[in-house]
Amino acid sequence: MAKKQSGGASTPATVALTRARIAFSAHAYTHDPSITDFGLEAARELGIAPERVFKTLLAEVDGSLAVAVVPVAGMLDLKALAGALGGKRAVMADPAVAERKTGYVVGGISPLGQRTALPTVIDRTADAFDTVLVSGGRRGLDIELAPGDLARATGAIRAAIGRPSGR
Repeated sequence: MAKKQSGGASTPATVALTRARIAFSAHAYTHDPSITDFGLEAARELGIAPERVFKTLLAEVDGSLAVAVVPVAGMLDLKALAGALGGKRAVMADPAVAERKTGYVVGGISPLGQRTALPTVIDRTADAFDTVLVSGGRRGLDIELAPGDLARATGAIRAAIGRPSGR
């Protein structure tokens, strides 16, 4: 996959990947401001199966921030995230804290190029695909890259931290 960027696609996430010489494709779409399920919107607008589009969530594990990357088709299992990081308890981070620590706005938080490097866990289901999509650092921009490259760029570990929606 060759690196491709559409006009205006330069964000801290794309800059970080370019500096690391990691191949990626940037996919822009028009974000509808009335939609708050950002990941499912990206999957629909880009015509990509929701299982291949991953959302970036911030949680506090035993009081310390961590990043979880899970499919938009499912939910984060907070107990599994805590366990993957050797912790006992996890809760979702306050959105204002997430924005401040990452440098991104909610709905555009990328696991890449964050202001503060945080422990990151990618759900194992990413490994089932040649490429996955994550937020590119703004609403209406996703980045497609190999799961191994995503893990390398973020220093992530992989663990079963996702669960199907509705459970």
